[in-house]
Amino acid sequence: LSLVSAMNRVQLLGRVGQDPIMRQVEGKNPVTIFSLATNEMWRTGDSEVGQGGEICPPTLLFLCNLGDVSQKTTWHRISVFRPGLRDVTYQYVRKGSRIYVEGKIDYGEYTDKNNVRRQATTIIA
Repeated sequence: LSLVSAMNRVQLLGRVGQDPIMRQVEGKNPVTIFSLATNEMWRTGDSEVGQGGEICPPTLLFLCNLGDVSQKTTWHRISVFRPGLRDVTYQYVRKGSRIYVEGKIDYGEYTDKNNVRRQATTIIA
């Protein structure tokens, strides 16, 4: 018997992009907001053949030239609403800090300064 019919959960490990800011909209609870960068790295080239044409054994793959290393950085917008965590985040987290974030993904819409409707993806921690 499963009581969970669906799940919305995300785990991120990365570096903070700017010092967190705290915002409060009139009549609502304050929120601490910051950006988090995560990096994904992979090797281009799917061969297990070394520079001299020899086959690289699995235990020595790290010694073989298997292609160039590629990297992709993804930026995430993090919002912290819970009072204790929100305040600690605002007080102690700084740009460049390496942190772990766990939360849920939230998709929303807002209207920007030019009255254009925008979509935003936010991690609610």
